[in-house]
Formats: sequence, structure tokens, C-alpha cells
Amino acid sequence: MDDLKKTPLFQTHLDLGGKMVDFGGWALPVQYSSIIEEHKAVRERCGLFDVSHMGELDVRGKDAFAYLQKLCTNDLTTMTPGRCRYSMLCNERGGVVDDVLVYKHNDEHYLVVVNAGNADKDYAWFKEHLFGDVRLENQSPQWAQLALQGPLFMQVLEAAGFEGEIPAKNYTFTPSMKVAGIECLVSRTGYTGEDGVELYCAAADAPALHKALMAAGTPLGMLPCALGARDSLRFEASMPLYGHEMTDEITPMETNIGFAVKMQKEDFIGKAALEAPAKRRRIGLKLVDRGIVREHYDVYCNGKLVGFTTSGVPVPTLEGSHAMALVDVACAEAQDFEIEVRGKKLKAIQVPLPFYKRA
Repeated sequence: MDDLKKTPLFQTHLDLGGKMVDFGGWALPVQYSSIIEEHKAVRERCGLFDVSHMGELDVRGKDAFAYLQKLCTNDLTTMTPGRCRYSMLCNERGGVVDDVLVYKHNDEHYLVVVNAGNADKDYAWFKEHLFGDVRLENQSPQWAQLALQGPLFMQVLEAAGFEGEIPAKNYTFTPSMKVAGIECLVSRTGYTGEDGVELYCAAADAPALHKALMAAGTPLGMLPCALGARDSLRFEASMPLYGHEMTDEITPMETNIGFAVKMQKEDFIGKAALEAPAKRRRIGLKLVDRGIVREHYDVYCNGKLVGFTTSGVPVPTLEGSHAMALVDVACAEAQDFEIEVRGKKLKAIQVPLPFYKRA
């Protein structure tokens, strides 16, 4: 672990018995108790995740809006201070450079949160496309981020104590408030399919914030949660993951996240390529035959190779083995498929996405 990057909560993970792994160059826990227990805690009660490996880019200047509007596929025109917006960064071919969250402080100040494995690549991409009066700073080392997710998240915050207003609507944020006496940016966002918040604080404050939230949440059945549950939760909610459902070669239209692409915008990088009809589509599959599906397994329809699985994660609350797949649009409405698992073609049926949606 010595040669891996560490979040400010590295020692906390060791103290809690986290099973540490190499995750894209970061030392992070894959589980504490068990993935199943942690998954169910988030669905039924609450879970606390360390996502401090995510990257934060600070964008300021008179041309900050025009600059981000050019790079992002979503339309930032209607954003008001205190709103955040999910968007893609696309290359000229329409492939996804990354998916990001854009936070608006004001017309000349934004925070862009990027995926951990893409942080350096994204920063280089932003620098390469700089224009006008824009100041770009990679602030990732300064921040820590905790995700408090699950139906009891508000009770945990109340037990921990806070000063200020917890954002009431999804994709809104409070730029400065105190949680357990610690200054935080609090965002009504998450990556689990459950309600909750993401808390951004100074890196040095992360251990104290994590400890306070665990003390508040443990009596409510909250568990510390790790990478394994984060992946099974997002998969169950059919949320795309960069490197799986999104890559430099997969467009937002193919992976069914066209809601974050506003073609009526005057222009953005990749727009011309995205005007062509998508040739592939993301679908959900469930095995009929016995087996376990992972990513990058070939998918067949009527005996013809038509695509591949992008994610396959065993999920404790779904019966049977499920997968998301990218298939030729010509067969995207078909019901019967086969997935090649270890040299055997296993029968599968198409099922609706998302696999899980909270009531």
C-alpha cells in the first residue's frame, strides 16, 4: 500500500477493519463487514462512504460560464447559484471523456467534480481547452468527500448536529454550513439510488467528521460502507460507471444518458458527432440459465454477436444474475439473448432498467 495514494481517512479505514485494495492507484477499502450487509444497510437504513478520491476542479473568471458551456454536454444556462448539474465531457467523436457534476456558486465561480481515475486526464482536458478570462485550479488535495446515503440519512445528520440548511431538493447544495461543528459544502446528490447527501470538507477535517457521523449513525444501524457496496448499489440502480458504460469510444446516446445532452445548445465539444443516430443501446439482461455474468462478455441475439456486457455485479436484493450490456440498436427491442460465459452460451432475457428504483 506504500506506493498508493491515500485519502485523509486511510487510518480510519484500517481502524474499522477495512479490507484495503488498489483502486485505480488509491488505497481504499473494498468492504468492512460484508458487501451484502453494507448494501442492505444503505437500502434499509444508512451507510457512510469515503469518496475523497474524487477530483475537484475550481473554475473562476468572467468567462467561466461560456467556458463550461462549451465543454459540457448539458445546458448550464438555467442554473442558479446553489444548483448542481450532471453532465458529460465529450471528445470530438462524441465519446465520453468523463461524467461530471458542475456546482454553481455564481456566474463567475463553479466547482466541477470529476471521477477519481480521470482526475489528471480531466484536468489536462480542461487546461487544453482554456479560453478567455478563466482561472482553473485543481483543488483535489484540499478536499475530502463523504457520502451519507440511505433513508435514515436525515436522522443521522440531526443526531450529529448541524447549523444551516440541508438542501431540500435533489441536485442542489448549500455552499457553507456546519455539520458536527465542521465546515462543509453539503450536496443533495449520491451514487446509490437512495436519498442522501455528499459532504465536502477540508481534507484535515475528514477524520473528525467521519467519527462524528459514525457516532451519530451507529445507534440507527448505519454502517461504514466501501467500494464493493458502492458498486453493487449503483449497478442495481443502473447508474453508469466510467470505464464500463461510458468510455472514450461510447457516446452518451448509446448508454441512454441523453438527458444530460442538450442538442439545442449552440455548440459544445462533440455535438456534431452526436447528431448522427446512435448505433448501439444500453439494455438490461437477466440470465435464465445458471451462471454469473461479469463485464466484457459477448452477447448474442438469434445466433449473431450483437454486443457485450458492460457491468455484471452480484446484487443481494436482485434474484438471479443480471448485467447491463451495449448491443446493436437493431436488436435492442428483442427479448431473448445469449451471453457467453466461460465458453458456454447461456440464455438471458431483457429486463427493464433500472433494475431497482426506490419507492
